[in-house]
Amino acid sequence: MSNVIDAKKQVVQEITDKFQSSQSSVLVNYRGLDVAEVTELRKQLREEGVDFKVYKNTMTRRAVEQAELNELSDTLVGPTAIAFSKEDVIAPAKILSKFAKSHNALEIKGGVIEGKVASLEQLSELAELPNYDGLVSMLLSVLQAPIRNLAYATKAIAEQKEEQGA
Repeated sequence: MSNVIDAKKQVVQEITDKFQSSQSSVLVNYRGLDVAEVTELRKQLREEGVDFKVYKNTMTRRAVEQAELNELSDTLVGPTAIAFSKEDVIAPAKILSKFAKSHNALEIKGGVIEGKVASLEQLSELAELPNYDGLVSMLLSVLQAPIRNLAYATKAIAEQKEEQGA
């Protein structure tokens, strides 16, 4: 009996560690998805480095208490899967929201963003943001614009002076 309790404690600690070390975590109800759909969802999440697991709600409740995320306890009803992302804050919300739009059976229940419990509205806003590479690309284009404009202006002045000198 002691081995069973030790094993359960290890699982609770694993879940707690994942909540604490993840940039973001999203809880979903996957009831109604068939095996092929769940496999496709897991594949999409794995490609983005997102860990997708199903744990017993009782174990997850204990982990939520240990991680001091008590607001999530209310969402732990029925089948619950959790997507954890250590690197990309946006990836789990983005992938799960997109998948939920084409598969009505998938329901986003709640989540954690950088150690704080997030509302469904915050998760949907997060899902609308571009991924890290998109954000970096946007930043670089904003930083390049003044230099590009200066180069165009300099070129125009040089061409104008060349025409006047000719």
